[in-house]
Amino acid sequence: MHQVDDTIAAIASAPGGGLRGIVRVSGPDSVAMIARQFRSNCGVELQQLAFAERCEGVLSVGGALGELPCAAYTWPSARSYTRQPTVELHTIGAPPVLEAILRSLCERGVRLAQPGEFTMRAFLAGRLDLTQAEAVLGVIDATGQRDLDVALAQLAGGLATPLHQLRERLLNMLAHLEAGLDFVEEDIEFIKRDELIQGLDSAIEIVGAVQQQMRSRSDADDSPRVVLVGSPNVGKSSLLNAMVGDDASIVSDVSGTTRDYVTRRFKLANRAITMIDTAGIEPETRLGGIASEAQTATRSKEHDAALVLYCVDATRPLNVWERREYSRTAHLPRLLVVTKVDVGAWEHFEGEAIRTSSVTGLGLLELREAIYARVSGDNCDAVMSTALRCHDSLRRARSSLEQARIVAYESQGEELVAGELRVGLEELGTVVGAIYTDDILDRIFSRFCIGK
Repeated sequence: MHQVDDTIAAIASAPGGGLRGIVRVSGPDSVAMIARQFRSNCGVELQQLAFAERCEGVLSVGGALGELPCAAYTWPSARSYTRQPTVELHTIGAPPVLEAILRSLCERGVRLAQPGEFTMRAFLAGRLDLTQAEAVLGVIDATGQRDLDVALAQLAGGLATPLHQLRERLLNMLAHLEAGLDFVEEDIEFIKRDELIQGLDSAIEIVGAVQQQMRSRSDADDSPRVVLVGSPNVGKSSLLNAMVGDDASIVSDVSGTTRDYVTRRFKLANRAITMIDTAGIEPETRLGGIASEAQTATRSKEHDAALVLYCVDATRPLNVWERREYSRTAHLPRLLVVTKVDVGAWEHFEGEAIRTSSVTGLGLLELREAIYARVSGDNCDAVMSTALRCHDSLRRARSSLEQARIVAYESQGEELVAGELRVGLEELGTVVGAIYTDDILDRIFSRFCIGK
């Protein structure tokens, strides 16, 4: 079993230095332990702080650091993420300072948290179910707007809510069946046969709908999207064809040939990649009708992308519009790709860029390696691991419910229906975490970073 009765701590702010850093402490003795090192300047003791109230003070670390300016936030059990007393210390963000704070806490009996241990405690305390816990990781590691939207929907209960509700209905159904078995000698009908069959039909339909939802997400999200963006006729379509190895996109000297996006999937090493060629971006004053709609679609694809390849033409310098567009995409995960270097003066471009030729193949290997490095992280498919974990359980749950329906329809005996229902309930419980093993929990939460 996982230990939850001690106090744990970890650095919760992002890796690297910063103006402010955060040390998170959670457990039964968290407030008392911090109070021994923290001197309040806000007129009340740490134990008296209300929910998430900021209290400025001084934290005694010892050693060369001595005392540090620090702000403390406390959460009582009922209001904290872990449902245990929790304290966050906000102080100087230098990694050696934060590590020194952790050492001083450990000297007083606090244990360093394992990866994902705060979220595991939230799950074990009933704050989250397993699908929501995995969605936390999905939010943290989202590489595009679509990934974020899927993770947030799952965190809000989009996947688990119907299964929780279904389990409650099936538990009630099982209770009626078992009550009937207890009073088999009496002429009492706790649930009518037609009502039982109707309830099983509804349950099978709900499980099927969740399976379809997960399949749809898998079809849409199982490979990272790499989106080609740039002005018309800079060579995006030629680059796509050179990368994928076919004539997926129409290639023409006429500006704006691609008016809709073209999607192709290919393999980079062991990784499936979806590459999308979009309509060229140009000033709206030149556009109308279909062209405007195509550019709207392009901007949408940018925000769904795990990686944007911003393409520029080596045969000419960037114009004012292109420089503005390049600045606009600065917040996106992107690579600058210079095309047509076999005929262009690529010295126009300064800084980090991958210089390519779709004709000679120059730079394509380097581009493939750069794409792979950017999209092949261990957690790119954080939310999709939920589908992999749940697929077999949902299949077995549906099979048991279908068998229960057959038994009920053929009046083979309520004890057989109850037996199949128990199996189905166990499988659904595995999906949402009502039933779990230490192995399942370790596999899920070990993928988190420390401090989450």
